[in-house]
Amino acid sequence: MNLSQLIEQYIAFRKSLGEIQQTNAQTLRRFGRFIGRAADVVEVTSEQVNAFLAGQGQRTLTWHHKLGVLRSFYRYAVSRDYVPSAPLPTVIPKRPPSFVPYIFSQDDLRRLLQAVDSDPRQSCLESMTLHTILLVLYGAGLRVGEAIMLNDSDVDLQASLLMVRQTKFGKTRLVPVGAKLREALAQYAARFETAAPDAPFFKKRGGGRVNQSTLGCHYRRLRERAGIGSADDARYQPRLHDLRHSFAVHRLTSWYRQGADVQKLLPQLSVYLGHVSIRDTQVYLSMTPELLHEAGRRFERYVAQEVRHD
Repeated sequence: MNLSQLIEQYIAFRKSLGEIQQTNAQTLRRFGRFIGRAADVVEVTSEQVNAFLAGQGQRTLTWHHKLGVLRSFYRYAVSRDYVPSAPLPTVIPKRPPSFVPYIFSQDDLRRLLQAVDSDPRQSCLESMTLHTILLVLYGAGLRVGEAIMLNDSDVDLQASLLMVRQTKFGKTRLVPVGAKLREALAQYAARFETAAPDAPFFKKRGGGRVNQSTLGCHYRRLRERAGIGSADDARYQPRLHDLRHSFAVHRLTSWYRQGADVQKLLPQLSVYLGHVSIRDTQVYLSMTPELLHEAGRRFERYVAQEVRHD
């Protein structure tokens, strides 16, 4: 069977189960293009698979991610007798250390927003557009792609809701926003109002949807102006996506300080962020010393109460 056709068949199968991620589908399609659109699935060699996994850079977590995607695909192919065996590597290198997101401090966030407002350069993005996008990424915890794909009809200012459609896991969810973020969205909408409901909410200068690469370029320049960066990897961190991580960590820290039942609230945060599994949300519990400190204080209070009861 043609490899590209089988890839599309597999993606459709996983979508029918509600399991396929867009990134996994993209990886498989890249694999199909790498091998060749006319290639038969039984003709794929282990050398070709190794070349696809290796790419052109250093071996990172991406190598292991691609291998995991191909493993699932080939389990499907072998179980249905499309191939006799999977041409995957048998010797697996040690996984590199997990990537550690940058968690913005409140001072970082202030300096970043001030850098937007004080930027004298003219570009295809107005400062108000960039400012509001940053507020949405942090204030609502959206993924970058989710924010820029918002349409005018997806922003319900009266109900203080964002409709996030066809997300990373192919789901659609409602995201409530707070009063301050709603006010910022209302100010932006009043300035860039359009009549078409399917028009992009965040617009480039002169119209048109903001694209991710342009947004990333603007953000990196602002990050440098604000003097925000990780000493370990100043070239890449903090990423725009780290605003979402910061939202989650700050929310958890706030709950600990308020004495809330964090374990009970975690499923709500998971749904809010659009996670498929609560395990994805639990990762945030050990992300910063400040959060660990608040959790430690909670545990100390619990132990003290138990001692008194004894």
